[in-house]
Amino acid sequence: MSNLIHIVDYRQEHQPYFEKFNRAWIEAWFEMEPVDEWVLTNPGKAILETGGAILMALYAGEVAGTVGLRKVDNEIYEFTKMAVDESFRRKGIAEAISYASFIKAGQLGAKEIILYSNTKNAGAIKLYEKIGFRHLEVEPGVYKRANVKMTIAITAAVKAAELYEQSLLV
Repeated sequence: MSNLIHIVDYRQEHQPYFEKFNRAWIEAWFEMEPVDEWVLTNPGKAILETGGAILMALYAGEVAGTVGLRKVDNEIYEFTKMAVDESFRRKGIAEAISYASFIKAGQLGAKEIILYSNTKNAGAIKLYEKIGFRHLEVEPGVYKRANVKMTIAITAAVKAAELYEQSLLV
């Protein structure tokens, strides 16, 4: 990770950034669903109080990105609401926060991480494939916009995160 990128745990004062970054991509490409509105305005209740986590990426001290880990059950966490502010893209933030989320999911006891996306977001899907996610069949009714579902076992995720961290030391 660049020495300019720092990943920190979510605090209440991060909510406006969490909402702004995610609202930007959802409204630009899709329709805001009621579940999105709830999560964006109440991330503490929607993600944290149910056993999940939210990470924030700082770039040179400025809030630049976010990702959530929503607890689905005792073994599965959903990688959700990952967004990097437009002015901070192409700086390695999405990759850094993704790997940090793998470590956090492992600490939470996850055995598997899943995510939902859409083929409209080809750049994100390419990143997810690069960091080790593999495709699954999407079950109906999860999100209207989801036509992609991916998964990664926590053992593979943590190993990928460790290799990423080692590569930064070189």
